[in-house]
Amino acid sequence: MEKLISYPLSFLYYLTFLFWLVVFHPIQWICFNIFGYNAHRWSVAILNWFLVRTTHILGTRYQFIGKENIPQNVPVVFVANHQSLYDIPPFIWFMRSNHPKFISKIELGKGIPSVSYNLRHGGSALINRKDPKQSLTEIKKVAEYINTNNYSVVIFPEGTRSKTGVPKPFSINGLKMLHKFAPDAYFVPISIHNSWKMTKFGQFPLGLGNKLVFEIHSALKVSDYTFEELFEKTEKSVTENLKK
Repeated sequence: MEKLISYPLSFLYYLTFLFWLVVFHPIQWICFNIFGYNAHRWSVAILNWFLVRTTHILGTRYQFIGKENIPQNVPVVFVANHQSLYDIPPFIWFMRSNHPKFISKIELGKGIPSVSYNLRHGGSALINRKDPKQSLTEIKKVAEYINTNNYSVVIFPEGTRSKTGVPKPFSINGLKMLHKFAPDAYFVPISIHNSWKMTKFGQFPLGLGNKLVFEIHSALKVSDYTFEELFEKTEKSVTENLKK
């Protein structure tokens, strides 16, 4: 029954979702090219407010637990499990005070209204997974960028999304570069629950009535740990708290 009901709702959702991406693309361009970084940042945040609210068509709800654990006015590395693209708009809107950037695959840097423009111009890292040297260079740049400006970066170290909610082993290299080149940062582990249920039927139709929970764990100061210690504590915090 859920799947049957979801067909018209998913169609309406995707239509509205695309509408916001198209509308905000020229708004982003104007903000970035005429008014600068902060105007562009806010245009992206407001776009993602609309994208988050658009998921209410599907009955989606959101809960953030532990926002008090996020340090302010310091560089932050958000380390989270990855279950679907619906992980991303909540980060941009609800973590907007931390200026979140993303480590994203290079293919997303073109062809998608609003999304590609923000990835290219908003300070994120676009990495080519087939070119390790290019990938590590881009991650180094974003690490230095957030360290200098007290911004944040979101990394999903599983690499690819988990379609069942069961986390995959974390990759080391990206986190190691962030540890090395953002020495003033704090790692903030986050466990994302139930996002995978949005696409349990695939990309169409979408799952209905899901509550996406972002569980934010205690921050870990990079300078207080060796990389090996930090990696172990971060992965353990994210994965052990995932609801089965």
